[in-house]
Amino acid sequence: MEEKPKVIVTSRSRRTGAEAKHFVFTEDQIPSGILSDYRKHAWQAYTRLAIPATTEEAWRRTDLHALPADIFQLPKDKAFENLPAVPEYLLKPLVADQHGGQIVLVPGGSSVELDEKLVRQGVIFTDLKTAEQKYPELLAKMIGKTVNPEEGKFASLAVALSQNGVVLYVPKGVSVVEPLHSVLWGPGSDLAHISHLLVLVDEGASVTYVHEASSPDAMGENSMHAGVVEIQVMQGANLRFVELQSWGRNVWNFSHERIRVEKDGKLDWIFGAVGSRLTKNFSELDLVGQGATGRMSGFYFTDGSQHLDHDTQQNHLAPNTTSDLLFKGALKGKSRSVWQGMIYVAPGAQKTDGYQANRNLVLSEHARADSIPGLEILADDVRCTHGATVGKLEQEPLFYLKSRGIPQQDAERLVVEGFFDPIMQRIPFEGVRERFLQAILNKMSA
Repeated sequence: MEEKPKVIVTSRSRRTGAEAKHFVFTEDQIPSGILSDYRKHAWQAYTRLAIPATTEEAWRRTDLHALPADIFQLPKDKAFENLPAVPEYLLKPLVADQHGGQIVLVPGGSSVELDEKLVRQGVIFTDLKTAEQKYPELLAKMIGKTVNPEEGKFASLAVALSQNGVVLYVPKGVSVVEPLHSVLWGPGSDLAHISHLLVLVDEGASVTYVHEASSPDAMGENSMHAGVVEIQVMQGANLRFVELQSWGRNVWNFSHERIRVEKDGKLDWIFGAVGSRLTKNFSELDLVGQGATGRMSGFYFTDGSQHLDHDTQQNHLAPNTTSDLLFKGALKGKSRSVWQGMIYVAPGAQKTDGYQANRNLVLSEHARADSIPGLEILADDVRCTHGATVGKLEQEPLFYLKSRGIPQQDAERLVVEGFFDPIMQRIPFEGVRERFLQAILNKMSA
């Protein structure tokens, strides 16, 4: 691949002065229950905060002037009965012929399955509404522990109005062998799908959790998703979290996600995105205990007029912590990707080892990739490195493949698949890998 410094295209003008539309949600839509006081606090932040504008640094490259905020409505109870059903391929077991547990979130409803063996071990894997009714003390240990509703308009919206969500608790010392799986399915037009995921992996426990967000591809329509993900990995615990996004091209997608890792905890966070009209995702890793480690792996593929903006943060808040981030993306059509990353090392966080890299393949002359790595180091005994590349397909491997009789289009596909392979191999389930490889193939052949 041709490697070159960060590319920022300045020839495109950025719209300014466009008046943002306003959401029409009301306070009486806040769900009742034990979280109502916390939700009302979030609502106060929501009413105070404006829809982000390009004058804010975090949003400088993502313009929301076309967001039709005033059309979005919350799904009514059992709205899913009159909407397209979840495709079978999203519900297939991740391993063999069964899951450890599966939760399906749909507009106005949900379904929950959990292996009885895990129930006897004390594992809790349920939807948010059920957790409010059955596990109020547990929720108090989980909600608001990593993401603050004050962080932004969409974070406060998600906390205040989340109708659907997942609560996962793995007790001390419990090792969950079979993966747990949740699906957020968001069909329908003019709907706002609001979700809140809460995970607590207690001391010495381990689990693999896969969450997928998806919807039909409904061009010409508009829907929205606003979500919050709060995860705690306690002392000596181990979490593999696989997060996959294949929203339809009609979806405006916003999320605030933060994972906190305590002493000697281990996190493997794998993220994939091939869908949505526009995505703005904040993903933060807080390493708060000595010996905590976190790996963040991401891939994205945009085409058409898609816009994906990923804002990542690796916060080293204790000595002897390690983080490793690799995000790879490919772009076609007139699409745009933005990745802005930061490694922060707090005062006293000596012996930090932090790394981040972003690699981009631009497959058409009108596509654009912005890659902005950053370091903020306030300790003096650290090793922190970063890198970013934006380039086109290398001609040498293409020439080699074509010289062996492989057509140009197939040769390009093979090179792109090879580019993504290091990330794909980190997805621990063959069926999921195949599905996302198929999405890449579809984009290459479109």
